[in-house]
Amino acid sequence: MPMVEELYGNYGIMADTTERVGQHKDAYQVILDGVKGGTKEKRLAAQFILKFFKHFTELADSAINAQLDLSIKELPQFTTGENLPRVADILMQLLETDGSAEFNLVNNALLSIFNMDGKGTLGSLFSQILQGEDIVRERAIKFVSTKLKTLPDEVLTKEVEELILTESEHVLEDVTHEEFTVSGRQQLVKLVAEQADLEQQTFNPSDPECVGRLLQCTQQAVPFFSKTVHSTRSVTYFCEQVLPNLGILTTAVEGLDIQLEVLKLLVEMSSFCGDVEKLETNLGKLFDKLLEYMPLPPEEAENGGNAGDEEPKLQFSYVECLLYSFHQLRQKLPDFLIAKLNAEKLKDFKIRLQYFARGLQVYIRQLHLALQGETGENRREQKTEENKIKVVALKATNNINVLIKDLFHIPPSCKSTVTLSWKPVQKVEIGQKRASEYTTSGSPPQKSSAGQKRDARQIYNPPSEKYSSNLGNFNYERSLQGKLGHTKKS
Repeated sequence: MPMVEELYGNYGIMADTTERVGQHKDAYQVILDGVKGGTKEKRLAAQFILKFFKHFTELADSAINAQLDLSIKELPQFTTGENLPRVADILMQLLETDGSAEFNLVNNALLSIFNMDGKGTLGSLFSQILQGEDIVRERAIKFVSTKLKTLPDEVLTKEVEELILTESEHVLEDVTHEEFTVSGRQQLVKLVAEQADLEQQTFNPSDPECVGRLLQCTQQAVPFFSKTVHSTRSVTYFCEQVLPNLGILTTAVEGLDIQLEVLKLLVEMSSFCGDVEKLETNLGKLFDKLLEYMPLPPEEAENGGNAGDEEPKLQFSYVECLLYSFHQLRQKLPDFLIAKLNAEKLKDFKIRLQYFARGLQVYIRQLHLALQGETGENRREQKTEENKIKVVALKATNNINVLIKDLFHIPPSCKSTVTLSWKPVQKVEIGQKRASEYTTSGSPPQKSSAGQKRDARQIYNPPSEKYSSNLGNFNYERSLQGKLGHTKKS
């Protein structure tokens, strides 16, 4: 190994030929070998390696490895051009170190190269999240979700934030929750929540970009919620900020029923909600929104007809979502309807429930008549899109019926379980217990087998279509003084 004098000698050779330094590859190799020497040799090698680094691209890997042996904190100085991914990958792999001092050095070095090239560093970060060892990927997720927000605005630009969101989506699409530990899934959910900006105090329902970002981020987070990874933060935000503004949500996507999409996401999250800090307040907001979609019976005129111009519309898809979410959260405060509502409000709610339940029974009978006893051509027609929609409608109305029956118990119960109308019914083998994917008992989704292929996994994407417009041509019983519609609330 070279001594101090030899290191100085080779340094002089390269320093004296400034225009043709790259020709002295052997001299630079001697400098690199200096990292194997004593303390003085290592100190000199650390200075000389960096000074001539740019002239020896073919020795870049050797130079970076040599510097790594000397000092982690000097590594960011090697991040020029194509060397950045190499340095970033090395630092990411060093995140698995258990030494607190070395771990802090790695974090600081990563922040340094992020300041130099945010987009380039992100590529290496998310590459490790996808392909690294468990401890590396979890620490990479933690770094992205905690350290990056401390960077100044000139570094964490809108372009970089959009890249973080895009890369996060790729991670969530490419892996299942079984591939992460509980801690890893919690960090992923936290990362997505940061991108959805759930900390903001004021939600802007009239900004399509704000609404779209929330919808997109929540859709990506939903598959990672479980009994151990709670959705409390998102559920609270939806109750406090989104539900009160449900009727004025705007979207840039033509034909998308944004209100129904939001309600379905709330349903998906409600099964895995933990302890809510303002539970009674949030239950009240959810209850008030439910009342908006459960009309009072129309007043009768003196001749027995309707005093109003038209019958109230019963919007079953909205009510299924709101009732389900209310059912789930009410399990955490079972006496809400008895102890937290005044007598007049509870009486009003029961009147609305009774009216809705009567209309529901008529609608269910009409759907059964439309779907039963088909043979031949008619049976083949049952497979058409229209009949599939009727089947979904029947599931939704049956679900509402079950949940309303619970509310009529004395005291009101919240023990029933239903499979959501847009969820496929799982076939159960003989001898197996039935395990519904989403039920009012809050059971988690079934885990896929370890051998399941990644290309077979799917992230939940709530359907945007409603079944109302296809079912508006039924003739309903006159006892309800009109027909039931299922149209979007204006």
